[in-house]
Amino acid sequence: MIKHLKFNLLFLILFIFSFKVLGQATNNVLIVTKEGMKNIPAYIREGTIYFSVKDFADALSINYYYNENTQKIELKFDNTSVKVSARSPFFILKEKTSGNERVIQLPTSTYLINSKLFVPLQYSLKTISVAYGNELKFQEPNKIVIGSVKEDVKIIPDEPTSGINITGLVLDEKVNGTLITLKSNKRIPSYYSSFKNNVLTLIFRKVTADVDKIKFTGNTGVVKKIEAKNVGQDTEFKITVGTEYTTNEVMNVEKSNDLQITIHNKLFDKPNLTDKLKEKWEFDVIVIDAGHGGKDAGAIGVNGVKEKDVNLGIALKLGKLIEQNMKDVKVVYTRKSDTFIDLYKRGKIANEHNGKLFISIHCNSTPKKPTDANGFEVYLLRPGRTKEAISIAEFENSVIKYEDNPNRYEKLTDENFILVSMAHSSYMKYSERFAEYLHKEFTRLSDLNSRGVKQAGFYVLVGASMPSVLIESGFLSNRKDAKFLSTSRGQQIFAEYVFNSIKKYRESYEFEMKNE
Repeated sequence: MIKHLKFNLLFLILFIFSFKVLGQATNNVLIVTKEGMKNIPAYIREGTIYFSVKDFADALSINYYYNENTQKIELKFDNTSVKVSARSPFFILKEKTSGNERVIQLPTSTYLINSKLFVPLQYSLKTISVAYGNELKFQEPNKIVIGSVKEDVKIIPDEPTSGINITGLVLDEKVNGTLITLKSNKRIPSYYSSFKNNVLTLIFRKVTADVDKIKFTGNTGVVKKIEAKNVGQDTEFKITVGTEYTTNEVMNVEKSNDLQITIHNKLFDKPNLTDKLKEKWEFDVIVIDAGHGGKDAGAIGVNGVKEKDVNLGIALKLGKLIEQNMKDVKVVYTRKSDTFIDLYKRGKIANEHNGKLFISIHCNSTPKKPTDANGFEVYLLRPGRTKEAISIAEFENSVIKYEDNPNRYEKLTDENFILVSMAHSSYMKYSERFAEYLHKEFTRLSDLNSRGVKQAGFYVLVGASMPSVLIESGFLSNRKDAKFLSTSRGQQIFAEYVFNSIKKYRESYEFEMKNE
């Protein structure tokens, strides 16, 4: 049994805040105890708070050992220890007396920033609480309170796996990459990945594979070799890729135990672009899509404002800023008035005008009104990872009920969205770059909180063959956001921040095009 530590801390509260250091926004966690206060570094990614394990341990005088070579840290308590590795979604909780270990799977991986391990705050507290001997409770929006654990907790070791789970693979070469389907008779909820020397390593916990059936050697596509081996209770995949590799995605197949891995190519296959090809990618057209419209009002704000009106107001003001300040850039609107446009037609309009950037403007909302949820979000086209992202995508996609032929979208399941995201992989790094500029720009806006960059499966982004983002400008179910966005001043300010992001994105985009 784990014995609880005895210490005289009455409480522990962590506050998240930001301040400017040499012009850069830096996140921190403030630890408050009865002895005083200490700051430790924090990092916010896609709305999730990560904190530095080493600094956390130093602040509370917890013993630890950090191996810089293996990028692992071990927190040492009286009777237990917690081991954490960089870029891994697993914590290992170990009881010293019995040697029993429990592997804890987190919904997201850890990060290594400036040689420090950062772990997701909300998902790490339960494991650290058990090892620490005291309960760490996260209280929205920005604090953790420490109290006593009422019962001892016994660490029960993981049960060994049995039988073959991954029975084979199917490989499908695409123009923009390779789709690998792993056939499995067991649901595989999470994985660990790393990339080094052109080898993508994937480790699946408590899974076994028929390694003889998971072999591949090729030379034409981005994937050059696939090998697998069973290591203890885990299976390790090594996928050797060519220099054209950019990113990968691992997704569970809808209504199946199978797993799909997409290996994406670079935007340009040739190392040097011809002048003619460079002209094709000249930054000369921006497509602005005002979401909803006409018979589709979208979300209704707590103050009665309609989303379609806010979207159009921001779109027109943004377009005017571009037209006035970027004389060489053409602005294309999917709608300039209160009209209804089918989702697929919006992407079609963008493609017909050879757009170089597609911006779809929307407003967020929650079923419960009013709500404390607030702030700006930017979304990229990938199947939704969280319940919140899926819920938002479902709401935005529900516009198809107003269309004459909604059946055209029936085949866009999660599995097919993976294929769609492969088609978009050519533009994904540019979409991600623009999204980051938006996020950084909006962290400066006091009227709206930036909730980060996220992923979801939006139909409106499917058809646009160019870098694309969907912006949720704020929550109309929040009184402050609704008041701000329903005014001409608020819409103008929002448009100006988006325009500033476009300027920064254009500079980086054109620099890269010139140096290809």
